[in-house]
Amino acid sequence: MSNQNQQNVFPVLALLGGAAIWGLLWYPYRLLEQAEVSGPVATTLTYAFALLLGLAAFRKNLAKSRILSGRPQLLLWIGLCAGWTNLAYVLGVIHGEIMRVMLLFYLAPLWTIVFSRLLLNEVLSLHGYLVMVFSLTGAIVMLWQPETGFSMPSSYGDWMGLSAGFMFALSNVLSRMDQVHNIQLKSLAVWTGVTLIAFGYSLFLQPPLLGSVPVGVYLLMFGVGLVVFGLSVAVQYGLAQVPANRAIVIMLFELVIAALGAYFLAGEAMTTREWIGGAMIISASLFSSRMNRA
Repeated sequence: MSNQNQQNVFPVLALLGGAAIWGLLWYPYRLLEQAEVSGPVATTLTYAFALLLGLAAFRKNLAKSRILSGRPQLLLWIGLCAGWTNLAYVLGVIHGEIMRVMLLFYLAPLWTIVFSRLLLNEVLSLHGYLVMVFSLTGAIVMLWQPETGFSMPSSYGDWMGLSAGFMFALSNVLSRMDQVHNIQLKSLAVWTGVTLIAFGYSLFLQPPLLGSVPVGVYLLMFGVGLVVFGLSVAVQYGLAQVPANRAIVIMLFELVIAALGAYFLAGEAMTTREWIGGAMIISASLFSSRMNRA
């Protein structure tokens, strides 16, 4: 294989691998919940480990002059928004139906349009309006309750998935606003934010008896932390090399893997109405890659 082909293939493989593993990452968190390690505690420990790895790997980027350059407050807000995104995602997939949570999360392009207009002054194109229509219609179809004739998230898991996508969109727009700090510093901000938000949330819960947790559970958390670190780096590498319109199509592979995993690992199946609504949300994600920005 030529060097040029390798340069083209490796970023795509990084995104495909990242999408596939993210589509299954809910499963170890459910296993940890069953082992009486709650979602917030598991999130705190796994992301704290990823943060420690990141601090060791990216220590050369921790110069005070680099952190304080530009608008350092953006790193803080990126971390806090990403913190809620990841914690809400974990809580959603633990307590809700996998595909409903993930499809509600994929309403993120709709929220991205709103935040891009407010924070970046980006003007909507025709594709932008199509994204809004498809996203909202898909959500209404998926969430429609025939008994009441009302479309609202019907469970804790639904609300967590919805809020995760909302904050994910905000964190992405803030990341685009920050053109000064590099990927390494933004990744460290994300891991720090997730660790702090999850730890703060866990303080309101009954603390687990970590001394009675089997060694295998700690090994599982160690493994998840390692995966989180590796996936973050791989996906950031892929996103930096692959055009956005290709990247979003590749990342939708996550939904395919999640659907298979939900069926075979959790015995969950979507209704016809949920499939139709989900297909519309996916279509909106595809359209979002073609929005014109001003």
